[in-house]
Amino acid sequence: MFAEDDLSDDKFLCGRLHLLQPLRGYRAATDPVLLAAACPAEPGQSVLDLGCGAGAAVLCLGHRVPGLSLAGLELQPAYADLARRNARRNGIPVDVHDGDIARVPATLRRDFDHVIANPPYYPAGGSPSPVAARARAMQIDAPLASWVAAATRRLRPGGWMTLICGTDGLPQVLAALAPKLGSAAVLPLAAREGRPALRVIVQARKGGRSPFRLLAPFVIHDGPAHDGDRESYTALANAVLREGADLLASFR
Repeated sequence: MFAEDDLSDDKFLCGRLHLLQPLRGYRAATDPVLLAAACPAEPGQSVLDLGCGAGAAVLCLGHRVPGLSLAGLELQPAYADLARRNARRNGIPVDVHDGDIARVPATLRRDFDHVIANPPYYPAGGSPSPVAARARAMQIDAPLASWVAAATRRLRPGGWMTLICGTDGLPQVLAALAPKLGSAAVLPLAAREGRPALRVIVQARKGGRSPFRLLAPFVIHDGPAHDGDRESYTALANAVLREGADLLASFR
């Protein structure tokens, strides 16, 4: 487990959530916040976060949509412990389980209305982080198709998978949807207007039959380039990243 001196207490959603995170290791940034904002969960529904880390995504979602039944699965016990602590300190119940997506614990072998995931996206062949926990959290150890398959197994008929990944992983994710997931939509995430999208959010429904949709890019920052220390979020990005707004409400 992480020692107390190795942790920071970080604000998310403009201080609406406070999460303990390791000073050295994987630290959540915007990806889990965007993932949570894209999940179309409604009060009373159940949500499973595959690879929940310290709980950033599932807790952002629990803050935005009260009354959810939330569960998380995390491979690294130290991060799973942090997720439990973060859930308690924010007053958002989350049932966190230690385990691998390839061997989901028997206690999680039930159907969920939603499954969300932020899989590792750096190739394993690159230079690894000197911090083992960070390397394991960020470098690919299971193909994206395995994450899609794990999500599919845990979804009820009509349930939704929402996943964020690098753009280079999109072909693999889309190929893995068939035959059980359909009604897919892809939201490109661009740092600025006119810049290539380096990440995408993919959403698909178990048993869905609606046509595929490629949505207009979500632009995170205003202006053509970084301007000093200002974050320069677009109005929509500010609403999502600071206030916990629904990212895909206008597309539904």
